[in-house]
Amino acid sequence: MPDPSQAPNKPVGDHYFDEQPSVDSDPRTIELSLPDVHLRLTSDRGVFGIESVDTGTKYLLLEAPHPPPEAAMLDLGCGYGPIALTLATRAPSATVWAIDTNERARKLTQANADEAGLPGVKVAKPSDVPAELRFDRIYSNPPIRIGKAALHDLLTNWLGRLTDDGIAYLVVQKHLGSDSLMKWLNQHGWATTKLGSRKAFRILEVRAQAAQPQNDQP
Repeated sequence: MPDPSQAPNKPVGDHYFDEQPSVDSDPRTIELSLPDVHLRLTSDRGVFGIESVDTGTKYLLLEAPHPPPEAAMLDLGCGYGPIALTLATRAPSATVWAIDTNERARKLTQANADEAGLPGVKVAKPSDVPAELRFDRIYSNPPIRIGKAALHDLLTNWLGRLTDDGIAYLVVQKHLGSDSLMKWLNQHGWATTKLGSRKAFRILEVRAQAAQPQNDQP
């Protein structure tokens, strides 16, 4: 769920986080080229990044650490799947949950994963992810423009599902509040550092909240 403000990738007449985009479908093929991954992806209107994989997402995929080989991972706000498919390509034995509120995005991610031959990608509505599932890694270009309160609720929910040694990598534009988000995360118990910075973007490394000590007193 990246930020929609960067033209020409901003959907016209819709928000990329709408459950049912009202704009007519107009699919097209784009390419994602990284040093170790090359993917042909189908994008569409009503889904973020219709013309190309956005700059922030590509920066995340270039600079964030590669995933462990057999991790349980989450792509939070998958769009048409560039993060999820890249993770699955780099770690073919891993399971990558790709979630999005946007139904068109989910269908695109599933079709793109099938076309790429990546069975480790599991596409789901957020509410359909098993409640007991925990993640070793989360990668996301989070939806800053849903509003601060909604964003905090979203991150509290999903960062709370990291394993004890789990890590999340978030890419956020500086002018959309990367520094204030890092401060908020640290204040709420997620040890967060700036992993990288390039032009307008920051990559935040977020570690799982430390377990609270057990009180053995009656």
